[in-house]
Amino acid sequence: MGTTDSLVSLCIPARYGSSRFPGKPLALLAGKPLIQHAYDAVQRVPQVGQILIVTDQESIEQGVKSFGGEVCLVKEFCRTGTDRVAKVASQLKHDVIVNLQADEIPQNPGLLSDLILPFLTSPAGMGTLKRQLHRIQDLGNPSIVKVVTDSNGQALYFSRSPIPCWRDGVPSGNSHIAYMHLGVYIFRKSDLLRFAGLPSGYLEEAEKLEQLRALEHGLPIMVWETEHESIRIDSPEDMITAERLLSKNFRESPEGLPGT
Repeated sequence: MGTTDSLVSLCIPARYGSSRFPGKPLALLAGKPLIQHAYDAVQRVPQVGQILIVTDQESIEQGVKSFGGEVCLVKEFCRTGTDRVAKVASQLKHDVIVNLQADEIPQNPGLLSDLILPFLTSPAGMGTLKRQLHRIQDLGNPSIVKVVTDSNGQALYFSRSPIPCWRDGVPSGNSHIAYMHLGVYIFRKSDLLRFAGLPSGYLEEAEKLEQLRALEHGLPIMVWETEHESIRIDSPEDMITAERLLSKNFRESPEGLPGT
């Protein structure tokens, strides 16, 4: 984990009842539950001074305790993972809070540093990350959320639909066709609580994307870019791809699997 100079608390909301993949945080990947992969990965980020998993299920709570993780059980209804993180804000040691979705596992500590470091030197109250999309099929995949920003990096919109929509088709040889949004947010504590106090909006309900609540109520979101990869698990089928990626990383790295 981080040093005495660590500047942020990091929360990983882990909900059991995913509609596409029930019990996902406890699903085994390379012999470890997904939630442990996420926990191990963020321990390598130097700016992180506290890691707390926030869950709604005793089975996940016990699973986290079994590998030595810090966990908090919040059984009351929460609209989203960010709302669940807001419920434990009083337990967090730092004013800056990172919310990492349990199914977005960083493969390099630099991924979160690419979010934390610019946020700390900015006036932003809320931020997130994007990464370039290169495959046309990903643009139309509703499981991959896309984001568009203005020239200053402030989010204009997030969508499961293709944005931008290339009206005349993607130009031949264009390797950058869009940006994908990564499942991680950063807040100042007061902005997190403000966000959680807002009613759900029309756009959030339509797209099932919590960040649209902020945009719909006029809360700006800064978006920074990273080139670092992450393992994304949306469905049981994604576990096969993730196993292959971890196996490849293990073969190529003398240190073994990321986070181990």
